[in-house]
Amino acid sequence: MQLSLSYHDWLSILPVLILSSWGMLLLLVDLFVSKQRSVALGWLSMVGLAGALAAEAGLWGNRWIGFGGMVVLDSLSTFIGIVGLLAALFTVWVSLNYIRDRGIERGEYYALLLFSTSGILLMAQATNLVIVFLGLELLSIPLYVLAGFARPQQDSEEAALKYFLLGAFATGFLVYGIALVYGATGTTDLVGVAKAAQTGRNATLLLMGAGLLIVGLGFKVAAVPFHMWTPDVYEGSPTPVTGFMSVGAKAAGFAALLRVFLFGLEAVQVDWIPVLAILSALTMVVGNVVALVQTNLKRMLAYSSIAHAGYILMGVAAGPKSGGLEAVMFYLLTYVFTNIGAFAVLAVFARREGEDQTFHQYTGVGRKHPWLAAAMALFMFSLIGMPPTGGFWGKYYLFLAAVNGGLGWLALVGLLTSVISAFFYLRVIVDMTMREPERQSPDRIYPALVTTLAVTALGTVALGVWPGPWLQLAQAGLKWFGS
Repeated sequence: MQLSLSYHDWLSILPVLILSSWGMLLLLVDLFVSKQRSVALGWLSMVGLAGALAAEAGLWGNRWIGFGGMVVLDSLSTFIGIVGLLAALFTVWVSLNYIRDRGIERGEYYALLLFSTSGILLMAQATNLVIVFLGLELLSIPLYVLAGFARPQQDSEEAALKYFLLGAFATGFLVYGIALVYGATGTTDLVGVAKAAQTGRNATLLLMGAGLLIVGLGFKVAAVPFHMWTPDVYEGSPTPVTGFMSVGAKAAGFAALLRVFLFGLEAVQVDWIPVLAILSALTMVVGNVVALVQTNLKRMLAYSSIAHAGYILMGVAAGPKSGGLEAVMFYLLTYVFTNIGAFAVLAVFARREGEDQTFHQYTGVGRKHPWLAAAMALFMFSLIGMPPTGGFWGKYYLFLAAVNGGLGWLALVGLLTSVISAFFYLRVIVDMTMREPERQSPDRIYPALVTTLAVTALGTVALGVWPGPWLQLAQAGLKWFGS
């Protein structure tokens, strides 16, 4: 079969092309830039990310099928792409001084970050299970390296090894699931899978494949019981990488879940909705309950990330007809500002000899840096789901979608676990503002970090005070499902 490529084929993946090309350019520039001036590569990477973000914004509202139906450009892919690019931009800002303070200045850091971001964009556009797999690997392989970027520190090397081994194991489930879906339907194209699923032929084989796809993608979004890698990897990875991982990888995983299950496997939703609902409940309960006993703030945020995967799964289980799709997308946008901001506060305390992320490190920080404690308090309130933050509306729309979708019991679980989460989130605020300092606070906070905290804090408030325009943008993704 001869494949004829048109102008629209290449234009549909323009942001991916920009990021991948810019990443290769950074590797070449790194050959001529001294280690002491590697911060220039960070600023150069932001140019590439800004270019890709401009391309995504320029392509908003278009819908093109590319490369023989392998990828699609639509409002859903553009929205998720913007989420991933914002996460990458904030991560670069946080990283500019962080990697120098930690003594891990290596030029390939920013190139790997761009390659991983291009994987997010590709997964968001995938309408073929083969492209889902390729996008997942393009996202994951650079992240395996970035997780161990703080070598030769043992915890960073351990994080990379655990992430790689368990990630490869989960990928095996994903590939086997794709093989079973292909065996049941005769195609890996999601349009073909949707048509074949409607016939009811090979239903058992198809459901087995769907189950394995849940395992593979459940690992990427850190859903229980596929979450065991998350605390150790988050704790050992460089803090900016952890923040990117908690947002970018989650956005990509949920983009694939939306494509595969809400479209490709819509005909058998009566079988997979109960599974996702149970996983959502387990993820919310385990994430929030285990976070209660953590003494390390980074591990606490890791279990928090697990819990929030459960909240987002609630929207996937509710489905697009109940408002689940736009609720998921709005929540992911809120999560970018909230979680990246929280990890940016952690990055302030980085030292060349390592990071002490125990709660004792943060006691009394508000005495010397009240604005830093105020920013962290805002992010914690948003993670709880308190007004007037974006997290409040994010949870409200998810709970509403669950109720409208006949999953009122799941919304109740989400509400109760949100109450539980208030304890460990408020603990951070109390330690920073109402306790005597036990450790020395940072003397200098770099302008790039201040900028990141300011932008993420403003974004968190803006999404809480004016949720309407952002929700309308998320609702634009519904156009894809009606085609």
